[in-house]
Amino acid sequence: MKMGGAGADLRHPSDLTAAGPPLGYIRDLSTVLQNAVDKPLMTEYTASSKTNTFTAWCNSHLRKAGTQIENIDEDFRDGLKLMLLLEVISGERLPKPERGKMRVHKINNVNKALDFIASKGVKLVSIGAEEIVDGNTKMTLGMIWTIILRFAIQDISVEETSAKEGLLLWCQRKTAPYKNVNVQNFHISWKDGLAFNALIHRHRPELIEYDKLRKDDPVTNLNNAFEVAEKYLDIPKMLDAEDIVGTARPDEKAIMTYVSSFYHAFSGAQKELFNSGNITSLLPAYHSWHGQEGREVQIWDGKPFAWLLAGPAPPHLALVLFFPLCTDIVGTLRPDEKAIMTYVSCFYHAFSGAQKAETAANRICKVLAVNQENEHLMEDYERLASDLLEWIRRTIPWLEDRQPEKTMNDMQQKLEDFRDYRRVHKPPKVQEKCQLEINFNTLQTKLRLSNRPAFMPSEGKMVSDINNGWQHLEQAEKGYEEWLLNEIRRIERLDHLAEKFRQKALIHEAWTDGKEAMLTQKDYETAPLAEIKALLRKHEAFESDLAAHQDRVEQIAAIAQELNELDYYDSPTVNDRCQKICDQWDLLGSLTHSRREALEQTEKHLEAIDQLYLEYAKRAAPFNNWMEGAMEDLQDMFIVHTIEEIDGLMAAHEQFKSTLPDADREREAILDIQSQAQKIADYNHIKLTSGNPYTTVTPKTINAKWEKVQQLVPKRDNALKGEQDKQQSNERLRLQFANQANVVGPWIQGKMEEIGRIAIEMHGTLEDQMNHLKQYEQSVINYKPNIDKLEQQHQLIQEALIFDNKHTNFTMEHIRVGWEHLLTTIARTINEVENQILTRDAKGISQEQMHEFRASFNHFDKDHTGALGPEEFKACLISLGYDVENDRQGDAEFNRIMASVDPNNSGMVTFQAFIDFMSKETTDTDTADQVIASFKVLAGDKNYITAAELRRELPPDQAEYCISRMAPYHGPDTVPGALDYMSFSTALYGESDL
Repeated sequence: MKMGGAGADLRHPSDLTAAGPPLGYIRDLSTVLQNAVDKPLMTEYTASSKTNTFTAWCNSHLRKAGTQIENIDEDFRDGLKLMLLLEVISGERLPKPERGKMRVHKINNVNKALDFIASKGVKLVSIGAEEIVDGNTKMTLGMIWTIILRFAIQDISVEETSAKEGLLLWCQRKTAPYKNVNVQNFHISWKDGLAFNALIHRHRPELIEYDKLRKDDPVTNLNNAFEVAEKYLDIPKMLDAEDIVGTARPDEKAIMTYVSSFYHAFSGAQKELFNSGNITSLLPAYHSWHGQEGREVQIWDGKPFAWLLAGPAPPHLALVLFFPLCTDIVGTLRPDEKAIMTYVSCFYHAFSGAQKAETAANRICKVLAVNQENEHLMEDYERLASDLLEWIRRTIPWLEDRQPEKTMNDMQQKLEDFRDYRRVHKPPKVQEKCQLEINFNTLQTKLRLSNRPAFMPSEGKMVSDINNGWQHLEQAEKGYEEWLLNEIRRIERLDHLAEKFRQKALIHEAWTDGKEAMLTQKDYETAPLAEIKALLRKHEAFESDLAAHQDRVEQIAAIAQELNELDYYDSPTVNDRCQKICDQWDLLGSLTHSRREALEQTEKHLEAIDQLYLEYAKRAAPFNNWMEGAMEDLQDMFIVHTIEEIDGLMAAHEQFKSTLPDADREREAILDIQSQAQKIADYNHIKLTSGNPYTTVTPKTINAKWEKVQQLVPKRDNALKGEQDKQQSNERLRLQFANQANVVGPWIQGKMEEIGRIAIEMHGTLEDQMNHLKQYEQSVINYKPNIDKLEQQHQLIQEALIFDNKHTNFTMEHIRVGWEHLLTTIARTINEVENQILTRDAKGISQEQMHEFRASFNHFDKDHTGALGPEEFKACLISLGYDVENDRQGDAEFNRIMASVDPNNSGMVTFQAFIDFMSKETTDTDTADQVIASFKVLAGDKNYITAAELRRELPPDQAEYCISRMAPYHGPDTVPGALDYMSFSTALYGESDL
């Protein structure tokens, strides 16, 4: 109900706490806040939203002094506005600031401000005057936040919580009735803007149409709250809606700063109302009714006050009260006291006339009411007692029923039913019993106080009867509970034993699975000895395992016996399973013994067979090697070259044939060993599938190879006989060739020595020497038929593949080489004489000079090879008077001479080269310059010559020779077809490349 101006909210006194803080509840909590202020404040204060919020907060106070700031980190640098801000928010005067513009003046001003903050019990950590003067944004924002904490938030207190917690609790209580508002912090709880609007609406509902706001439109909500707060509540806009919505976690300090403005705005309005005198002038006029009926008058929000009557009042009285208040009281600053007293006296006279009649009627009604109430209590007692006793009589038989169940689930169900009885069914009956006793005592007291006789319940329904029945119930309950617990322990024990029996039985059955099949298999009948030994070791391990499982079988039997003794409900199943396990265990023991005997017997027989196998292998292996060697020798492709070699092979073969009878007897003995082993296996039903482990040589192999040897022996006899005939024929061919070669070879050697002497000792003219040599050559050629006959004999030897001949040292290759060398030596000697004749005729050397040259050359040719070495040639030159001694000049001259006589660097100087050198040294020879001068004459004194000029001046073949070898001329006076005769001439004498 609203009266007077808009927003005058009239509430019952019980709504005071929800509506806002009571008077006098704000107190100094600087001690509680100290811990928060002491903490380092240099966290991140650089966000634009925080800067804007702190700037707006500062301006909201600075405007009271007629100024404001634009840039928070610049406008506080001189300390003047900072000191002014502290004076405004604290209401105290600070020391007079310094008006100088120097840095020291600014620092002093800021220090005065910081000293004032510190004097209020705030510790400034890491914030110094220099940082503020330097415009450090982080430090400036930290300082402003310290001021906000001290002067705007520290004094906030709600129900003994302070600062941040008190402000948060105040917000939570103010916004509690509002849908979609849940304030849990100072960041994300305010993002949708509804909390801001709820705070305003709670105190000024006429300013906000809260029901029209939507949670999904936070920007509109925030802007609406900010605009209303700035326009109607004088709270500056410190936040930006887009910044809050666009941030995952809005800045907590900025939100706290802004919300604290709402707290101070609304709490300040309450103080103003209570401190005013508007309410006190009305209290005397209303005092009589207020004191009689306990009514209270509550005034809220400092608006034009109105009266709210808490409690019922006659409608006409409320109407009469309403209109005077509305017309006179509301419209008057100080309502007329006499008018109010006159109006209130009407109430007194209205009620005092009917008071006596009302008193008499009240007395009668009171007596009747007491009597009716007593009768009602008696009926309730009888009914409750009957119901309670009937429930006890029904419950006791159920608790005394001790029929055990077979399974744990059934017993658990019984226990659960008993717990339901304890939790659900019994507690109401306990209350009923207690209430019954209370009602009985109350009834007796009321009867005694009203002078009525005491109440006597029906027979069997006395309180003592109910207590006896209840005691019997609790005894039955206790016995039932003990029986349940004991029975559950017994079944739990049985279930544990049964589960233990099943687990052990399952493990044992899993272990025995396949064991019977393993023990009955006859794998030892086909296994070799090594596997039998392995099977025995494996069987021994199984016997150890079997013995180890004996304890488990005994445990299974013991558990089964215990289950029988404890009367387990499923004992027949347990007994059947236990019997099967015991029967199977006895069977496994019998099979284990039988298998051991079979394995040991088989091992004994196989060891005997193994011994025979070993002996067989020791004798079969060398015999098999002997047969393989024999077959290899009998099939060996022998190669012999002499009759002696084939005779040796035939003698060795005869020796081999003499050993065959002994070998046959060894073969039969080896086969008999194998036969003995097979007889043992057949007699004892042992299957020898793997063969002899010591050898791969089987009797079949031995017989096959022996038969092969028997077949190869006669073949070898025939092959040796054929080779013997062949070697006898080859021997005859060797003797024929050797007889002829031993004649031809020495003849060729003699001729070689003879031609060497002739070449050195020739006398007479060169023409006489030439004739003598040609006659000698013809006599040698006439010996050719003897060479041809030897070639024919050699052809027969080659066809017979004879490669050696012990009867002669001469081979056909030696004969051929010697014959060719003889003819070549004779031809070379003849050619040397011919060259000497050409040299003599071309150089004009006399016959005496030629003899002198020959004599000098032969003198130094000590080995008669027809060539001189470098040292021999140097000695020859020295003897002819050349200066080629062993010094630098002599070595250079000798090297020049060697280059001309040995151009190929063979290291030898032939007689022809020696003659050429001596002829150059002793006669006049053509030179390259002479040839160039001759070509220049033919060319008409030009530096080049044409093809036409060559064809005109030279014979055709020589002209074409020159044209094909002359290079084109490239001089400045060249003409088409010009040839370079100069380079051609130098090339003829080795002075350039042709």
